Amino acid sequence: MHQLHFSAIIRAILLALLTIGTVGAQDQPDNPTPHLRHDRHLHRHNPSHATEPPSDQRFFTTRSSDVLLPLPKEEDGFVFGVFGDRTGGPPEGINILADAVRDVNLFEPDLVMTVGDLVNGYNQPAEWLVQAREYKAVMSELLCPWFPVAGNHDVYWRPVNDPNKPRTEHEEHYEQHFGPLWYSFEHKNCNFIVLFADEGDPETGEKTFSRPAAQTMSQTQFEFLQQALERGKQCQHQFIFLHHPRWLGGNYGDDWQQRIHPLLKQTGNVTAVFAGHIHYMRNDTRDGIKYFTLATVGGGQSERVPDAGYLHQYHLVTVRPDQIALTAYPVGEAINVREITVELQQQMLTLSRQRLPVTQEFVLTESGPRAGLLEVTINNPSDCPVDYRLTPTSHDSRWTITPEQASGQLKPGESTAAKFQAGYLGEGVDEAFQGIDLVLTQHYLAQTMRYAVPTAIVPVPFRLELDSQSPSEPNRALALDGQNDAIAIASGALQLPDGPMTIEAWFKAESFSDRVGLVAKSENSEFNLFVSNGRPSASVFLGDKYRTVRSRQAVPTGQWTHVAVVQAETTLTLFVNGQPVDSVPLESQWTRKRNALPLYLGADPDPQGQPMSHFHGLLDEVRVTSAPLYQAKFQPQRRLQATDKTVLLMNFDRVLGPFHLDASGRETSVRALGGATLVEVP
Repeated sequence: MHQLHFSAIIRAILLALLTIGTVGAQDQPDNPTPHLRHDRHLHRHNPSHATEPPSDQRFFTTRSSDVLLPLPKEEDGFVFGVFGDRTGGPPEGINILADAVRDVNLFEPDLVMTVGDLVNGYNQPAEWLVQAREYKAVMSELLCPWFPVAGNHDVYWRPVNDPNKPRTEHEEHYEQHFGPLWYSFEHKNCNFIVLFADEGDPETGEKTFSRPAAQTMSQTQFEFLQQALERGKQCQHQFIFLHHPRWLGGNYGDDWQQRIHPLLKQTGNVTAVFAGHIHYMRNDTRDGIKYFTLATVGGGQSERVPDAGYLHQYHLVTVRPDQIALTAYPVGEAINVREITVELQQQMLTLSRQRLPVTQEFVLTESGPRAGLLEVTINNPSDCPVDYRLTPTSHDSRWTITPEQASGQLKPGESTAAKFQAGYLGEGVDEAFQGIDLVLTQHYLAQTMRYAVPTAIVPVPFRLELDSQSPSEPNRALALDGQNDAIAIASGALQLPDGPMTIEAWFKAESFSDRVGLVAKSENSEFNLFVSNGRPSASVFLGDKYRTVRSRQAVPTGQWTHVAVVQAETTLTLFVNGQPVDSVPLESQWTRKRNALPLYLGADPDPQGQPMSHFHGLLDEVRVTSAPLYQAKFQPQRRLQATDKTVLLMNFDRVLGPFHLDASGRETSVRALGGATLVEVP
């Protein structure tokens, strides 16, 4: 055990310099980040932070390394928050303010500043006081101190012609309940100055932000600003806060440009000025002084272009001796790390796997779907309330579905049935026919946050009533691109009992990759057929683990191959082109571990039930039988037939709209994913 002393550091530095000097140009890649698709995260606004070499006092290791790890320089720094307008929106906006308080408490800044419009105001004292108490009650939940700024909503009285209206309107009430109209304070060698931008017209006393005469700083407040700036002249930074962004001019006039900005510039250490009022984000820089305007935290918000600053948000400002960093956070987006427990994750995963059982299915005939009632069950298996919205939708505009959606909130353990009346205006099933998808959005309502559950899209199953296949119809196979194409069969549609079974398929690969699912329902359970790197293998989860059989030989591309896995009473055997290539013993009491994931043809399900490990080539004659069909060497039939034990047979010879037809006699409705199509084969 030893410390890394300075002698070792010097050796590391010399070695690093020598290494840099001896690396030839041919050893340096032209592009060290070939997989980087953008440079937005490389855009920086400030110089790199100051660092210093490691010392015995600050750095310790029991290992030696040629890499010198610089340490951040030990200097004072801190974070403060800034809130925008609360008012101008509905009374329920107070909940957004509460969300912002909750978010900021997760960061625990040193302090929070506001930029005015704390109450809706424009009223009489009794109502004003109720709103002030509400705002202060919410802000009192902050872990850090907060400092108010007065805005027009905080001091304007209504009605304007009220004979009892004081000349200063609500200014006295504000100072009784929030604090002085202007003030300054110091924190960690920084000076914070709060200004009042609604003193009103000095001649008439009128308070308005639409006339320059009422937006001129009084001499009294100007002298305060001079004194406050002088008090903070030796600080590293001075920050200014007011409600109206007077530097924008227009109805604010030119008082800021003519008197205030020159004073701030002359002072030399004013870093930034913050305001609100306009309800959208903006930043301007003049003579090195940064001017920031915030949007809202519960105030009236158009949300015209949220990503461009029209949203509920707050700023967090990181202060360092020579620079500041700013980030805007949408209200409610901060994640409470302590709330993300294993239990919460498991419940949200359960919600994300909703299968939306349909208690009344549609019938699809070759003349078209029959109109009927669609009834869907929505469950909340979690221990928190869940908001849901279920929307039936289709890419085929000929469907008529009423109502357009069902929404509500489910208590823990509660279920509900959503009912939709659906009809079809088309004549028959043509190439443009599409079925109905159920789109389910859910929010898990935890104690401190709404957690969005990934949107679930579940196809509505159809019961097929079809004419018999004509013997003259050509033989076809399913063409899969190896990237997005697959066939998905709902778990509930595959009625495969425990015990003996045979899973088989014909395939003609165009290429193989390291992991290729051919027929798979696996995810640490169930069964699969794989052809990874061209080597067929199969697994069935029996007892406590997968029982696996493999071929040592790879099969060629461009050639039809038959593969089958047979689970008998005491053996599991893999056949390739009718030849047994591997076998393992089984015990008769073992049962198959189940899952609720889809069975994929041409892919393998991931833990969320989405397809992965896609097959590239042609797939044909996929048959699942609840019996051990093959005991020894056999000659595979190129076109398979259903038996009384067949639970799925995909000949891939016929489609009805988007549905591939199951020839097992069970008429399972099967949809293709991606661009999977049928092609004629010999």
